[in-house]
Amino acid sequence: MSRKTIGVEEKLPPIQALPLGLQHFLSMFGATVLVPMLMGFSPSVSVMCSGIGTALYLLVTRGKIPSYLGPSFSFIGPVVMASATAGASGVGSAIVGAGLIFILCALVVRVVGTDWITRFIPAVVMAEIIFVIGCGLANTAINDVFLCDGHEASWPALVVGLTALLVVIFCSCFGKRIFSTIPVLMGAVVAYLLSWAFGMVDFAPVMEAAWIGLPDITFPAFDLGAIVLVSPIALVVVIEHIGHLFVIGSMTGRNYNPLLWRSLLGDGLATTVAGFLGAPPATTFAENIGVLSVTRVFATQVFWYAAAAAFIVGGFCPKLGALVGTIPDPVIGGASIVIFGLIACNALKMLVDNQIDMNSMRNIIVFGGPAIVGIGMQALGAGIPVGDYSIPGLAVAALTGIALNLVLPNCSNSRAD
Repeated sequence: MSRKTIGVEEKLPPIQALPLGLQHFLSMFGATVLVPMLMGFSPSVSVMCSGIGTALYLLVTRGKIPSYLGPSFSFIGPVVMASATAGASGVGSAIVGAGLIFILCALVVRVVGTDWITRFIPAVVMAEIIFVIGCGLANTAINDVFLCDGHEASWPALVVGLTALLVVIFCSCFGKRIFSTIPVLMGAVVAYLLSWAFGMVDFAPVMEAAWIGLPDITFPAFDLGAIVLVSPIALVVVIEHIGHLFVIGSMTGRNYNPLLWRSLLGDGLATTVAGFLGAPPATTFAENIGVLSVTRVFATQVFWYAAAAAFIVGGFCPKLGALVGTIPDPVIGGASIVIFGLIACNALKMLVDNQIDMNSMRNIIVFGGPAIVGIGMQALGAGIPVGDYSIPGLAVAALTGIALNLVLPNCSNSRAD
């Protein structure tokens, strides 16, 4: 029996809309907590800003695009590097800069359309950039498991990390209903309970935190180095954003091209607000797109409930922030392995979906060369020095891929044997 599809503009009774909204809240919660922890931000502020950003997005798009906005994984590497010298306030100015780039792209798309993106960043280059994002983060996940708190991992830490990984895999492949939509959260919860049993969790900060209060907001301070390092990553996220919008359009049977500029504008405003309050940059969440596919409930009304839940839980419950802070590194590392792997696999899927001929030596060079350079640089934490600025691996990979695609000729007889 086929499930009934709830349209984008349909209205549901609150008794039905509320649990559906909470489902979206739960499906994004694991990543919305994980990303700020990897970046060094407050998880509570991140959750709160995801609610604010989603509400802004729904307003800007006039409630016509069902989507949830949460923190972007693409910024993790550059943000961590920038934080070492600029601190959280300096990175905040860079995130505001990323939001302004989003807004600028929205205005450009409104005026000239999307042909320029296809010209400079075709599928093979887009896939290469996403591949570097996923594989470049492998070092972060493995360090959390094998170098727990800066020390060589003990057997309990390894068991906790492996448990998180296996639970994520099990829920992703065999989970039913809501469990299949929140595999990261389930992996973190099970591994967290195990780490508590191993004596790796200290609840003292949780006992001292208040039930009701405001989150620890960090306002931005201008830092040119952080802006140059972090803000340009917004161009990569724009590409991901366009892909997400295409998927939502195919599920709902709508052409969202006329609303693309509004969608980018909403993302830009959400990212700008996040930068002003001390949260990671915003992006449309693939996890919630998965929920749409499973439930066939496309009503944007549901996302208002999810946004409200995030705003209340993240903005007014300090105990939540303290509780999240007790999560050991192996829990985060184990749960993030699949996430980062899925990012890399999305790049390979993009190659297949766009029928990119990987027997072509040109495509191999455009994809493989920059990818190896970018992944290697990110694994080493290396950058190319340009005055006081160091170009990170992801930026090098993106710029190299774009340059090679523009200069290498399309030779039909250039084949890899």
